[in-house]
Amino acid sequence: MGSMQRRVSIVGVVLIPLILVLAQQNTAGVLSVEDLKKVVPASYFFRGQSATVQLRNSAGFRTANGRLVLASLVDTSGYSTDVAEKYQGLLITEEKLSIAGSNLVPGQYGFGFLKDDKFVVMDVGANDMLKVSYQLDANLPRAVPLKIVADHGSYRLYAGKRWVSIKSE
Repeated sequence: MGSMQRRVSIVGVVLIPLILVLAQQNTAGVLSVEDLKKVVPASYFFRGQSATVQLRNSAGFRTANGRLVLASLVDTSGYSTDVAEKYQGLLITEEKLSIAGSNLVPGQYGFGFLKDDKFVVMDVGANDMLKVSYQLDANLPRAVPLKIVADHGSYRLYAGKRWVSIKSE
């Protein structure tokens, strides 16, 4: 084997795995636990206080153009009852979203699944930005506190068996 062929082989052995790793980092779809550990904040400011973020109850997805959408449950123990009833988690989006048909611009928000079958998204001052009906998946075999699953070009944000459809615009 000539020296040129050896160089090409060595470059190929080094570059191909690197390219594959870089390509995986920006692949659209549901984020892995390792990806979440890198981007989910430890605490989140909402309505005048910082709440601890529950990494174990966090989920997210990367859009086709590499932007992130994150959701996580938070510890609301220090909040007043009226805020804690609505504010269950954080929602951070780098891209415009359609949530159950209602538009949401990029930003940082609080969210909650309410008792009146509604899903609410609030700005950091606890002002409602959108309120939509959520769906109930009675056939879901194993409900977990929070997860995101891909759903034919969009995603479902689940809290237990309740869910809303999220699509990047």
